[in-house]
Amino acid sequence: MTSLDKPTTTDQDARASKEVTEAALFEAFGGLRGMIETVVPGLLFVTIFTINKNLQISAIAALAVSLVLVAVRLIRRDTVKHAFSGVFGVAFGVVFAMMTGNAKDFYLPGMLYTLGLALAYLITALAGVPLIGLILGPVFKENLSWRTRNPGRKKAYTKASLAWGLILLGKCAILFPMYWWADTTKFGWVLVALKIPPFLLAVYLTWVFLAKAPPPIDVFAEMEAEELAEKERKAAAAAAQTHPEA
Repeated sequence: MTSLDKPTTTDQDARASKEVTEAALFEAFGGLRGMIETVVPGLLFVTIFTINKNLQISAIAALAVSLVLVAVRLIRRDTVKHAFSGVFGVAFGVVFAMMTGNAKDFYLPGMLYTLGLALAYLITALAGVPLIGLILGPVFKENLSWRTRNPGRKKAYTKASLAWGLILLGKCAILFPMYWWADTTKFGWVLVALKIPPFLLAVYLTWVFLAKAPPPIDVFAEMEAEELAEKERKAAAAAAQTHPEA
């Protein structure tokens, strides 16, 4: 291998940055397991309802599997935030559907949440405080340093938030009309089919934008360095007082 063939330090740093970004995105959005936990309750609901048209059985089954997913995470002592959010979403859906007697209302809370989230992404991006930056800042240990100290990263977060907002709005543009005119089974299968692809597209675009952005500023490392320097200064001052020069 010639020197031209060998990876440079810059190439290695860029590759490492991309790997860190990918890992952080999976951590923030739940990864493969989080996606499965998002899809399974709705898939079970529409499958059972397609077979027997029984709203109560379908709703109870969806809620039960959500609780099982949370229990598994608790037993394994894994992060439960994604599973818990799934349980709350399913629980609200069950309440809505039971109150109205309309099986399509099982999906209504999630649809309203998606619409609200889309607007939040777009509004915060236009306001200069992109939501995706607020979500990922702590994951990358940069907190809000990207707002004032890392303009290239703020630009990437803004692009990512706009992408999330537009993708989720596109999803809503498909689902809300279907909520009014499609039958429950057709609507349910389309909704389940649209769970993962838009999410993966948004995550991929976020990865692309952040992979090209400047690396995050590790504010936690900076604080630790400042604390260590302060301790060293105090120790030096104390030593100077104890052993003054003759």
